[in-house]
Amino acid sequence: MIDFRYHIVSLISVFLALAVGIILGAGPLKESIGDQLTGQVDALRSDKDALRTELDGAHTALTDTESFVAATAPSLLEGVLPGRRVAIIQLGTIDDAVYDSAAQQILAAGATVSARVQVTDAWTDPAQADTRQSYATSLTEYLDNPAAAEGFDTTLAQVLVNSLADADPANPDVFSSDAGLVRLILVDGKLIEVLTDPQAPADAFVILTPKQAESGAEKTAEATAIAAAAEIEVKLVVAAQAGSEGAVVAGTAPVEGDLISVIRADSALASTLTTVTDLSSITGAVNVPLALAARIGGQVGQFGFGAGATAPAPPAVALEPITRVPSGGDVAPDAGGAEPPAEGDAG
Repeated sequence: MIDFRYHIVSLISVFLALAVGIILGAGPLKESIGDQLTGQVDALRSDKDALRTELDGAHTALTDTESFVAATAPSLLEGVLPGRRVAIIQLGTIDDAVYDSAAQQILAAGATVSARVQVTDAWTDPAQADTRQSYATSLTEYLDNPAAAEGFDTTLAQVLVNSLADADPANPDVFSSDAGLVRLILVDGKLIEVLTDPQAPADAFVILTPKQAESGAEKTAEATAIAAAAEIEVKLVVAAQAGSEGAVVAGTAPVEGDLISVIRADSALASTLTTVTDLSSITGAVNVPLALAARIGGQVGQFGFGAGATAPAPPAVALEPITRVPSGGDVAPDAGGAEPPAEGDAG
């Protein structure tokens, strides 16, 4: 049993140790300890200064590169998308500066932005599945081949694309009689928001993905939601590609399980769908019209950086100005000698 004397001895030992430490620290070890601590602080300060200098240099180099790309973009993009009408579909809120930069490069390439719409959270929300199914059922009659639509999310994707791309058979510069009605139904159902009124049937599509928060193990629910949404968003990209000359998905930095990552990780999807990353930089914005021109010309790629990227930039493709004729609403472009698209792949 531990008695009172044991505690007394323990306390005396502690105080003796403290006293010895104070005496040594203030005496023979004072200079050694002080010098060691000073040396460590100086080394840390030197490392910090070196890292700051390296970071400043990298930032300057990046700024210079972006300035160069911005200065050369007009000549690089001139005539890349001659006469094309591009509809932009946002899969969420896109920063105004990011959108403006991408739209500016599309215009510089000789194209016009024919429409800008945004799908709402209801487009992918599992809790809204019954609502989507109900609207899809009522909109099936507006599809040329309803039996080919596999599931109600595919139906909605196809009718949205058609509402932005279908032309009047007698006038390819005017929407079909059903296009406006379908858009109105989708808006009333709170499935889409029209950010810019459609001006004319689109020839091609750019699908913009919002920046996603990084999802680690502590954000399992968020990661699951991103992956579930991507499964539905892929159907929209497939519909846009099949229902136009070509489509491109563009976003900032891909996150595991999001739309761009899903496309790049799936060999079948990656062989038919084109993606672009780094949209928040001028380099990524310039890649958007270049990638769209390449896709229209029959070349598929995953452009930018990150997992699954096939090249930093798209190959150069020369497209002829598009020719629109009132013959059943078909668009008859000359894609610079590209092979005719396979059935079901209008790109």
